Amino acid sequence: MSSAAESAGVQIAVPNCEKGIGKVILAPDSKDLIAGVRIHPYAVWPDDRGFFMEIARIGQGLPSAFPRESTQVSAALSYPGTIKAFHFHRHQTDCWVPLNGMLQVALVDLRLESPTYGVRNTIYVGTHRRWQLLVPPGIGHGYKVIGTEAAMLVYLTDRLYDPQDEGRIPHDDPKIQYDWETQHK
Repeated sequence: MSSAAESAGVQIAVPNCEKGIGKVILAPDSKDLIAGVRIHPYAVWPDDRGFFMEIARIGQGLPSAFPRESTQVSAALSYPGTIKAFHFHRHQTDCWVPLNGMLQVALVDLRLESPTYGVRNTIYVGTHRRWQLLVPPGIGHGYKVIGTEAAMLVYLTDRLYDPQDEGRIPHDDPKIQYDWETQHK
């Protein structure tokens, strides 16, 4: 990817970041959240047979604006230690719903005109934090499966898959400098 690309009227560029993981988001309404990213907890109803959870209701919640005719629901299973990062979309909005396992989600704002351009967020979600994440176009995103079990991520998109809409950046990009190592504190 070139250092800057025109994308649906939005300038996208890989920022120069300090090494680290950025701001760790601990609450859905955090003031440190990248502009346009939204978080919403989702409910799980356990009983003696297991549990039930709703992924989404069409026309409601985080994906409420997703059009019926082009909304796609997909899933990815990733093994412990797997890193899938970074990619971004020029037009597509994602709604991530981690079901099992734990993900260390890394976000970086690539939108030059954004008030949070260059900001990185780390969000720990999955079995122990049941949050849905809405990731708008122009936000670099990816994750690492942490812990000892595989992670299942279900995601809704507001558009059908189009490889021309997707950009990729290496997980170890020297400008983003995201630190994927366990943070020993």
